[in-house]
Amino acid sequence: MPVKQFKAESKRLLELMINSIYTNKEIFLRELISNASDALDKRHYLSLTDKEHTVDRKDLTITLTQDKEKRQLIIEDTGIGMTEEDLENNLGTIAKSGSAEFRKQLEKAEDNIDIIGQFGVGFYSAFMVSKRIVVESRNALSDKAYSWTSSGEEGYVISEIDKPEIGTRITLELKDDTEDENYSTYLEEYTIRNLVKKYSDYVRYPIQMEVTKSIPDPTDEGKTIDTKEMETLNSMIPLWKKSKSSIKDEEYNEFYKSKFNDWEDPQKVIHYSVEGNLSYTALMFIPSKTPYNFYYQDFEPGLQLYSKGVYILDKAKDLLPDEFRFVQGLIDSDDLNLNISREILQQDRQVKMLAKSITKKIQSYLEDMLKNEREDYEKFFDNFGLNLKYGIYKDYGMNKDRLQDLILFRSSKEGKYVTLNEYVERMPEEQKAIYYACGTSIEEIEKLPVLKKIHEKGYEVLYFLDERDEFVSGILQNYKEKQFQSVNKADLDLDNEDEKKEKEEKTQENKDMLDKMKEALGNQVKEVRISSRLTDDPVCIVADEGVSLEMEKYMANDPMNRMNGIKATKILEINPDHPIFAKLQSVYKEEPEKLDDYTDILYNQALLIQGLPISDPVAYAKKIANMMLEK
Repeated sequence: MPVKQFKAESKRLLELMINSIYTNKEIFLRELISNASDALDKRHYLSLTDKEHTVDRKDLTITLTQDKEKRQLIIEDTGIGMTEEDLENNLGTIAKSGSAEFRKQLEKAEDNIDIIGQFGVGFYSAFMVSKRIVVESRNALSDKAYSWTSSGEEGYVISEIDKPEIGTRITLELKDDTEDENYSTYLEEYTIRNLVKKYSDYVRYPIQMEVTKSIPDPTDEGKTIDTKEMETLNSMIPLWKKSKSSIKDEEYNEFYKSKFNDWEDPQKVIHYSVEGNLSYTALMFIPSKTPYNFYYQDFEPGLQLYSKGVYILDKAKDLLPDEFRFVQGLIDSDDLNLNISREILQQDRQVKMLAKSITKKIQSYLEDMLKNEREDYEKFFDNFGLNLKYGIYKDYGMNKDRLQDLILFRSSKEGKYVTLNEYVERMPEEQKAIYYACGTSIEEIEKLPVLKKIHEKGYEVLYFLDERDEFVSGILQNYKEKQFQSVNKADLDLDNEDEKKEKEEKTQENKDMLDKMKEALGNQVKEVRISSRLTDDPVCIVADEGVSLEMEKYMANDPMNRMNGIKATKILEINPDHPIFAKLQSVYKEEPEKLDDYTDILYNQALLIQGLPISDPVAYAKKIANMMLEK
């Protein structure tokens, strides 16, 4: 038979197919199985619409066979088969897809059937591992059978053959092994089994292969013999395609652990289907613990992508926003436009629609969990709350309105978690701001001198225990028109009119002493002043507008910012009702030369109380010792 040449553009595309389009050679088996599944769909459809060509559903199968001696891998199906014209059109011209044509016919007939292969190029991925391919096929509507034989770019030959069975048999003659590639692996049972499980486990027809099994030797007790038997390699029915009511929790748990390599059951399962302009099924999980590498670069977020039960992508990153990157799971959609390799999603409107729908569903699920399963939500937040906070200040707060009601803070109300809405709802009517205090623990925060006055007012305080919390409040700025206010900010505005008047009078009475103390501290503080927020403690440090005390501590501990010397503008406040204040007045009046040392000691004490470093610990210790020796 004369050798027919591929068209020029097809020849070039075949070269690209073999060398460039596919990133993993192993996916050739997925493509051939998907094409076989398409052929079985077509024959099943023909059986339903033409009584002369009925076929028992159990006879629709895909069979895999390895011949190690001949280095052949055979993929055989009992599907619709191809005529000589089909072989010419579908295999002789790359990107001419029989499945795509079949779908167009069905659309005209307003029928619905799932077809996987739509691109007409998947078949040619087999040339990545094969030096010669023989396709033998007999169409269900024809008495004749034909073969299509090709060694790749040289062209192809179509011949009439004797094949009594309807369907298609594809024989791959594998390439010889090289130092870089072990093509013989595709002749091993375990390789084929693993590839079918990975890529084609949910194809709706049985994928069969003769496998070797050890059985007890009936003639010699204690020994075994190897025997061959046909085994179905795929499960056929995806878990996510079953109705939720028919799935047990144990099935979800086992699926999650085996699919996503976790030792523990998931905390929550999100399983739903959407029908409409974009139809898809989602099966997603919230892990019960933070993955060990969650905050490292090697963690790869994303959802697995299936198209009609066929595995396409392991990590479709564009389907999950960063704030929900903790979600594990998969999406199975019939409607997505995939590129010719079935590997990469096109950046089109459908992808954006799908991502938006998934994001909305996760958001709604978390809101419901917060409302109806508070204890579970708090456990979830302990694991992934930091990621939600990151979502708030990422992209300059673009998503803050969507996420602000999902974040929790510990508070002075029994140290329990509180939402921003709960905080605002129970604020006293006269309270002007949302007050917060920063620290590494609740115990540390509760020791802050400034808190007692706020507690006496009956105001609740949010405990910012994570260094990112202040970034979050800075992006939010306010919640329901209530500004966020640090208890360590200078302008706290807790005083009533009488208290303000009393503070002003004491400031005027002690102005010279306060100015002298400011002079002693120089540029370390902006001001030394009378405090109205202190009750039991003698002094405190507060920050003026701009960088907060907490931000200064964060920057000091950050290697990338440590050399920048970013400092808060500090104000030293003195409690006029503390005995120390009377001592300061006495020293200023009787021994003014000692006021500088007293001021320096109080300033350093205030820094230590606030958790800030002091510049000269040795000098501070000596001044304390000298003061203790004074009579």
